[in-house]
Amino acid sequence: MSVGTRDPEPGSGESTRRRRSVLADGRVPAPGSPVPGVGGGLRPTLAELIQLRALAQRRPAARRGSHHLTGPAASPLRGRGMEYAESREYVAGDDARHIDWRLTARSGKPHTKLFQAERERLTLLVADTDPVLYFGTRVRFKSVQAARVGAIAAWLAQRQGDRLGALRGSAVEAPVPPAGGTRGVLRVLDALTRWYAEPPSDDAGLDRALEHAARLLRPGARVVVLADPGQAAAISVARWTALAMHHEVVVMLLVDPLELAPPAAPLAFLSEGRRVTIDLDRVNVREHWRTRFVAPLETLQKQLSSRRIQVHVVATDDASDCWLTPMPSAVVA
Repeated sequence: MSVGTRDPEPGSGESTRRRRSVLADGRVPAPGSPVPGVGGGLRPTLAELIQLRALAQRRPAARRGSHHLTGPAASPLRGRGMEYAESREYVAGDDARHIDWRLTARSGKPHTKLFQAERERLTLLVADTDPVLYFGTRVRFKSVQAARVGAIAAWLAQRQGDRLGALRGSAVEAPVPPAGGTRGVLRVLDALTRWYAEPPSDDAGLDRALEHAARLLRPGARVVVLADPGQAAAISVARWTALAMHHEVVVMLLVDPLELAPPAAPLAFLSEGRRVTIDLDRVNVREHWRTRFVAPLETLQKQLSSRRIQVHVVATDDASDCWLTPMPSAVVA
């Protein structure tokens, strides 16, 4: 659907500016169609994602110890706080809890695992690329907002000393390998630009992406999920619970203002070349709209929050950094 005006430059008061635009006759255009007189917001660009670094600069950087190692996080580590290095033959005095049972079984001799101190935490961005995200009626598409929110999360992770990787639900495309520093961020931003330019033809869904992430992650990682509420609600509670048990999970739910607060008047839009009108001034139609869009979002927020998962609802006309300031999430009926 349509998008609005180009976003203000980072640091120019984006958090206080809200601009909206629709077609002059009130119609909602078809997904992907150009909007006369409106610029920007259809596809993310690498340049704008790089510029968002300024918003992450406002957050404090990670502290470094006497040996110049970056601390993992302000919250307690989940897991032993050590990375596996190698295995060697067991000698008297080794901790029996670290015996490498698989290697012991293969070799016939007892082996023990050796660990090294974790130097950096991994932040993994999991991108939902379902076609429903490539839509918007205010300012920008939900897909563009997802890319912008993901970019800010990436710059913030880099500022906190984390290594950064990314993946989406695909059986073909490999994940963006974890890397630290600016190089790691730029790899992720390039991927976000490609993934959210248009719906990937090989999208296998958010569940496939989270399944892949669970296989790659070690305890103590941070997972930032960029998702449409409908796709996130389709994920089993067991999968969310398993992720939250071993990792810090942050879920960014991308919504459009029209989904949460439709006009109390007939709404006309184009669908497959046909003009369709929804009579939203009827009570039963508005209740059905709420059941379809608002109620599942409220339920999802409660389910995820009860499992110690951070949930942020970001609308297409919100400032892309609005989630950096903790505030209660509100859903408009």
